Order: sequence, then structure tokens, then C-alpha cells
Amino acid sequence: MSGVSARVVAARLLVPVINGEGSLASLDAEIAAQGVAERDRGFVKALCFGVCRAYPRLEALSAELLRQPLKRRDSDIQALLLLGLYQLLHMRVPAHAAVSETAGAARGLGKDWATRVLNGCLRRFQRESVALQAKVDRDPPVALWHPAWLLKALRQAWPEAWQALCAANNDAGPMTLRVNRRRVARDAYLERLGAAGIEATACHYAADGIQLAGAVDVHQLPGFAEGDVSVQDESAQLCADLLAPALEGRDGARVFDACAAPGGKSAHLLERFTLDLTASDIDPGRLARVGATLERLGLDARLSALDASSAMLAETLGHAPESADTAAPSAGFDAILLDAPCSGTGVIRRHPDIKLTRRASDIGELAALQARLLDNLWRQLAPGGTLLYATCSVLPAENAEQIAAFLARTPDARATTPEALAWGQTAGHGRQLLTAQGGHDGFFYARLEKVAD
Repeated sequence: MSGVSARVVAARLLVPVINGEGSLASLDAEIAAQGVAERDRGFVKALCFGVCRAYPRLEALSAELLRQPLKRRDSDIQALLLLGLYQLLHMRVPAHAAVSETAGAARGLGKDWATRVLNGCLRRFQRESVALQAKVDRDPPVALWHPAWLLKALRQAWPEAWQALCAANNDAGPMTLRVNRRRVARDAYLERLGAAGIEATACHYAADGIQLAGAVDVHQLPGFAEGDVSVQDESAQLCADLLAPALEGRDGARVFDACAAPGGKSAHLLERFTLDLTASDIDPGRLARVGATLERLGLDARLSALDASSAMLAETLGHAPESADTAAPSAGFDAILLDAPCSGTGVIRRHPDIKLTRRASDIGELAALQARLLDNLWRQLAPGGTLLYATCSVLPAENAEQIAAFLARTPDARATTPEALAWGQTAGHGRQLLTAQGGHDGFFYARLEKVAD
């Protein structure tokens, strides 16, 4: 596939994201479906991710370069302009290729007229780059590559750390592995990586975690196909440590992972403990990914496609029906993991399209859903059981404030989140990790115990 064709594909894939009608969630599959050659797929992906990561600034620059905004039907040309700017600013593509091939890609979209527009804009940017960048960077959201609503939220939530948080969000996150301790010890696997020429170090906080110096294809990882190792961020691996007091020495403990896809946390729990685990997700397609994950690792769990916020959850799970003001049935779970749907503000660097697809109004809606999930799942927990609430968010409304409100309305709930931890910081009744540049993702945990009568 030529450079022009690769840019055509990238522009097409960006159009729904720019227009707020899609995301990059299935980018790899979509790139493959477009017939992109294997050697060009990384380039297309880098273009799409890069444009989304720098979108606030690229959009501001494009507005300076265009005499008038492009019509919505020409969002593909807008995408090409953003792609061209991103190449000139952030990629090692020769400038002449970034300009000529990006402009020429308009022909591949059936819009020959736009070739001259793109060529003129990109060449002007080359001539006036310093002045144009200085002009748009007077606006903090543009300079820091964050939408205004999110920048405001981060400044309010983390007045001492918001700038570092923005910087971390704007970098690509490291590739982190989790060794399957049922098959291999971490130190032994580090030696295998070294022998394969893959530079890596042990994670600071996660006992099974390894951080690579640079990303590699998973099929280059020794023993990946056999289940020796998985890709999982260090923050997500801390889930197993927090649930350990409730699960260690309790073979056959009944555990419910309520929002399990793609299955990393379920798999880690099964690697660490001998459990009777049910993994569920509202989306059957995403639940299938959980099954594939467990199959590769040689692990077993009960899979159930269901809505964990549904009033019929107890009956679906085979529990006796109950009302909100009655005690949980004796058949309740010993532990529940609620990795709740959230804003994803702790993993923006891995999902940079969040900068385009999220709105300030989403936070209240997500918080309401999280509250429903907490209340509903609490009724499925056995007395004395543990519920671990987790999000990949750094916003208090989804985290510390959410748990404070839950405890206030739930008399039989008690927070047991440890205070003496080497990672994160105390956030209300939970623990908050902020996205670390070159390190772990942003994550929140709160551990809750159901007080027995």
C-alpha cells in the first residue's frame, strides 16, 4: 500500500471520531478490514492515535490555516489536514512527503479540489510554524492538548498535580506485562526476555508486573501463546493484591467479576487463587474476549452475558429474589469485583480518542450508573464478603465522592481500603493512582466489606 493510500485509510477512520459518532476502540480490526498491508498498519495506527492525542492543538492550528471552516461532508479533508500537521510536528516523515502525499490523498477520497487547499495550508504552516504555534498556545487547553472541560476538571481535582497529569496523558503509555505465576516466576521470565533481546524491568508495585523498555508485538514475547504472560498495566494488577485478604486460603471462594471484559483482572485472580469465578459483561461480543483470554491462559470460569445494573440480576445469577431492604441471600458471593464503566480519564494516553468523544455531561451520567451498579451488586454479596470498586478514572465524582455517597446510604458497608500502601494516595475511603509519565495508568480502588449481623 502506498503512502497516499495509508493516509486515505487513516482519514476515513478518523472521520467518525472527529464527528463524535465513533471511537478507535476497534481500530486494529478496522485497519485490517480496509486491506492495509501488514507493513503499513503500524503507520496508520500511529497517525490515528497521534491525531487524537494532539487533537485540541491540531484543530486550533487548522482553524488558523483555513480561510473558512470545512463543511461536515468534508470531514475527511479536515482529517487529512490534521494528519498532515501531525506528521510535520511529531513524526519522522520527511516534510516534503508529509505535504505532498497528504495533499495527494484527497484524490483517493474522490475530492481532487482539496489537493490545492491541503497543499496551500501545509506549506503555509511550514513557513509560519513558529508564529502560528505561539498564537494558538496562548489558550491553555490548546497548549496542553486537553479539551477545556477536562482541563478544568483536572485542575480542580488535582491542583498540585494537574500539569504533570496532562503531560502523562499526552505521552504513549509503556507496555507492561503480567507473568502467570502458575507457570513461571517473574525473575525467570525476565531472564527469558533478556535472552530474547527484549529489555525489561520489574514493576515497582505489582508483584507479577514487568515493564518493557519499548513496545513489541505480543507474538515476540516468549511463551505468550502458551499462556506464560499477558499484557496488563501495573495499576490494573493491583486488584489481586487488594482482594487477597478475602481470597487467600479459601479454595472455591465464590467470586463475581461484574464488568469483566476483556478479562485481564479475572485471569489474574484465577492465576493467583483457586476460585469459583463468574465473569460477566453486558456486551456478548466483549464477553467472548474474556473467554479467549482465559482459554489462552488455560483458566476456567463461568461466563455470563448480563446487565449488572438490572433489577433481575439476582434471579439471573440463580439467587433468591430479594428487595433493596432485605438482607442478601446466603448464596451471595464471597467477593465481587466492580471495575465500573467510567470516563477513562486515567487511560487517555492509551485511548486518546477520549479527548474527542467524552463530554462534561458524561460524568454525571456515568456516576449515576456506577451508583446503580454498586447498590445492585451489594445485594449479591454475602455477609462478611468483600466488594472491590475500581475505575480507570482520576475524577473524584466517579471515585472518592462516589464511595462516600455509597457508604452514607449503606449502613452495612464498611471501608477497608488499606492506608499503608506503597502506591497511590489516600482519596476519601479509597486509593487513587494518578497517571505516571513512563509508569502506571491512572486508577482508583476502594475496598468495602459487608458487615455481618
